[in-house]
Amino acid sequence: MYPISRRNFFQFASSMLATLGISQFKFLSQAENYGKVLAQSTTRKLALLVGINEYQKSPLRGCVHDTEMQRHLLIHRFGFNPKDIYILTDKKATRQGILEAFEEHLIKQAKPGDVVVFHYSGHGSRVRDPNPVVQTSLMDGSGLSGTLVPVDSSFPNPDVSGVVDDIMGHTLFLLTSALKTENFTGILDSCFSGMTTRDFTVRSRAGGNKIEISPQEKADQEKWLSRLDMSKDEFVKGYQSGVAKGIFFASAKPFQTAKDVKIIDFHAGIFSYLFTQYLWQETGTPEQAIAYTNKQIPSRLEQNPFYEVKTGTKLDSQAIYLTENSYPVANGVVIEVKGNQAKIWLGGLEAKKINQLTNGAVLNVISPQEKSSAKLIFESRDGLVGIATFQGGVKPGFLLEI
Repeated sequence: MYPISRRNFFQFASSMLATLGISQFKFLSQAENYGKVLAQSTTRKLALLVGINEYQKSPLRGCVHDTEMQRHLLIHRFGFNPKDIYILTDKKATRQGILEAFEEHLIKQAKPGDVVVFHYSGHGSRVRDPNPVVQTSLMDGSGLSGTLVPVDSSFPNPDVSGVVDDIMGHTLFLLTSALKTENFTGILDSCFSGMTTRDFTVRSRAGGNKIEISPQEKADQEKWLSRLDMSKDEFVKGYQSGVAKGIFFASAKPFQTAKDVKIIDFHAGIFSYLFTQYLWQETGTPEQAIAYTNKQIPSRLEQNPFYEVKTGTKLDSQAIYLTENSYPVANGVVIEVKGNQAKIWLGGLEAKKINQLTNGAVLNVISPQEKSSAKLIFESRDGLVGIATFQGGVKPGFLLEI
């Protein structure tokens, strides 16, 4: 645990997490059976996954892939019903679309004890709040607020005044406060300090003192304060005490950048890729997952993810996503079957092992739902999607081990 001034930390954790009221953080030095089985309990599991590549300016390449990695992980390792996972990508991930999906899919449906996951991959930014409810200050004294950047938000020149339709961390705090369950996990793969090189793209849109949040965003905050029957003083106190619910994972610590990188022959957020890949193979806690991810990120990227739990809880020692794994550890899963050919997802393989896969490699079925002695013979791959042939009984949702 590395302590930091609560006031200074708010803006520097990541584009969005920075404004959630975090007081301290931990650095990362550390089958789809399509709804048949739901973790052997009546607990409902809901997820909202947002990934944006097709920005008007400064497009990204790995954010939509992040949502696919997360979707397969939630279904095949954590027993989420595919129907309970709502995905917004590119043109659908507007400011209004994200806010409505959070309210309709998560707030209105989640009951006490249910499990809720929110994943965001895209640009972050930092902008000026003309009428801040909570007085915060960046370490550089600018007083800017961290945001996420919907697909329909503008990209104004930071040297010229402009108004943007971003979603502030203050708003996310209010949205998570409205959830009826404490079992909430947020994953934020974005940042606000941007640059581009030949090796990676940073997930950030330029902001600054001349870029201002829209009046509609401030009106929405007032709406949620009213709905929650929360006074501004209560909001400030809660915001400054810590995250509103559950646990948040962020892809980079203060003053660092979240990288959108090429991994073998596909693009992804380096954090999202390593985080989901680890969870296919392990049943660890958030602390253990963070330690692994930090160890695997190349030092040249200078990116150290971290997490924060709600004050007064010990969620860092509980199961990831605050729910037990529904299925065994695996390297992959069958996602489609046609004749004697299977389409497979290889999200549980390390990048170097994916790259070493050759025609004729054998994949064994380890599905816990139905016993099968079938073996799949690997033929080809495009990104994390592979093609294999087989003899015997193979169905979508069968887990695989290489």
